[in-house]
Amino acid sequence: MPRTTNLSRPIIEALYTEALILADDVRGVFALGTQGPVGTEDAMARLALSTEGLKTTTRMMHVLAWLLNQRALFAGEINETQMRRHGALPPDRGSDPEYLALLEPETRALIIETEQLHRRIARLDEAWRQRFEMHSPARAFQERIERELGRLSDRN
Repeated sequence: MPRTTNLSRPIIEALYTEALILADDVRGVFALGTQGPVGTEDAMARLALSTEGLKTTTRMMHVLAWLLNQRALFAGEINETQMRRHGALPPDRGSDPEYLALLEPETRALIIETEQLHRRIARLDEAWRQRFEMHSPARAFQERIERELGRLSDRN
């Protein structure tokens, strides 16, 4: 089975489209701001919305920047060395469970969706940086079995 050695343009384009749609949803939710009455409970919810909104929009900007860099690499606007040196996806700052509990279920779901997308892109970035040389535990076990079977057949 041939080993993948790079990302494909269709994968990047599909992720880019997904990220743009998600970023638009994020903008729609967090652009409304923290208006409304100021009570103690409301103040905490507003703080949670502001804090998680900043983390979520930053997360999406990092994802979009990474995808745009990959698109630039495919277009020949940057080279692989530049991408490897300057195009890493920054680590995510996850959401605060206490703040999430104060937010509307739809807002929580949106935040979780952005975290999931970031994790997917982070796995791709890591695999790309390692030139897709990562081995899964299942693959390592399979290779070990093949080596052992090879040794047994050599003895016979």
